[in-house]
Amino acid sequence: MQSFDLIVVGAGSGLNVSSAAAEMGIKVAVVEKGPMGGTCLNRGCIPSKIIIHSADVAETIKKSRLFGINSKINSVDFAKITSRTSNIVDKDAKDIEEAIIEDKKTTLFKVEAKFIGERTLKVGKETIKGDKIVIAAGTRPSVPNIEGLKDVDYMTSDGALRLKKQPKAMTILGGGYIAAELAHFYGALGTKINIVQRGKFLIPNEDEEISRKFTEIFSRKYNILTEFSAKQVYIKNGKFVLEIEGKKSDKKLISDQLLVATGRIPNTDILDVKKTNVEINEKGFVRTNEYLETTAKNIWALGDIAGKYLFKHSANLEAQYVYSNAILNKKVKVDYNAMPHAIFSSPQIAGVGHREQDLKEKKISYAKGVYKYINSGMGIALQDNEGFVKIFADKKTRKILGCHILGTDASILIHEVIVAMKANLPVDSLREAVHIHPALSEVVQRAVNNIEW
Repeated sequence: MQSFDLIVVGAGSGLNVSSAAAEMGIKVAVVEKGPMGGTCLNRGCIPSKIIIHSADVAETIKKSRLFGINSKINSVDFAKITSRTSNIVDKDAKDIEEAIIEDKKTTLFKVEAKFIGERTLKVGKETIKGDKIVIAAGTRPSVPNIEGLKDVDYMTSDGALRLKKQPKAMTILGGGYIAAELAHFYGALGTKINIVQRGKFLIPNEDEEISRKFTEIFSRKYNILTEFSAKQVYIKNGKFVLEIEGKKSDKKLISDQLLVATGRIPNTDILDVKKTNVEINEKGFVRTNEYLETTAKNIWALGDIAGKYLFKHSANLEAQYVYSNAILNKKVKVDYNAMPHAIFSSPQIAGVGHREQDLKEKKISYAKGVYKYINSGMGIALQDNEGFVKIFADKKTRKILGCHILGTDASILIHEVIVAMKANLPVDSLREAVHIHPALSEVVQRAVNNIEW
């Protein structure tokens, strides 16, 4: 049995810890069955944003007539779009693997791992033990229990990013951010989209006003079936047939592809973390404290498997704290203040801090400002008639409580709010800062100006 100073399970953000530890001369093992780089690089945020840019270009062409330019899409080389994406991420993953192999202080075990005892793992045919362990093994697509689903060749987000042939029609089960982004990708390129969502609105975890408006916009583009649940799926004449049931009626949806995007589940069951005395919560995520320590001595967890935030940027943040707490032995509580997120659909969505429903539920006294893109110079130039910003501030302290944006470049515009929140600045700082006119960022400043105290 080989022994290591540190074992990192998972080669996503966990590599931030392993590489820093190896540079200090610590004997490190990295365990990862799949390609290096984790979900973000191989099956998530990086490949999805590369293919989505093609969808953004297609939408720009379709809207060009609004700006006095008559253009059309002659054809879509779908295989080129997905192959280009796969080639980019596969090269990056290979480069990371080669760098790990070349590191004399790091041993890579490219096999599936299972805990078999206290800080002890079975990796392939070998057994390894670590003085310290970091669990960063992520999540995988959740597959619901639907009659017939196991008997058909459905896709998850993993396969949807590498499909070589564009389907004429696709049915998407689920209405969260993955469904929203992939519907935009396939739909903008010409695929007919059906989305089946249990809840009343798409992207239900967003601010309620954002969810409602987004659902309205998507309903104009695609066949959106909210408050429906899947009953049965089967193949007929080479097509997927999905039977769904709603409050008032039942329907059958026929499509070339079925995409299951109903959330993600942690890989704690595959790792069998209980064997190393690591407790999990009711959803299967690793229980951690404010230092990202698990219930087992000298074992930490970070990223999606810890279940705090399921973002790459939050996992990278957590990796910094795990490095400090586990490797440098400088215990610091994780600061999640002003943790943002974005959905790269069309329209884009971005948010940070409290949603309005959170403020109401917690009975926090707040003031709200809202501003529509179309009332700004750049909003008119872009002809963004749907976009808007809403921002909340504490009535007493004037500190920013949250901000939510729907519209062009929302993922970029949110950042001045993030910086102000992280710096604990009052909302007035956004109003007082000089904004370039007529840059789109003025919509944030004007939302602040519209706050009704």
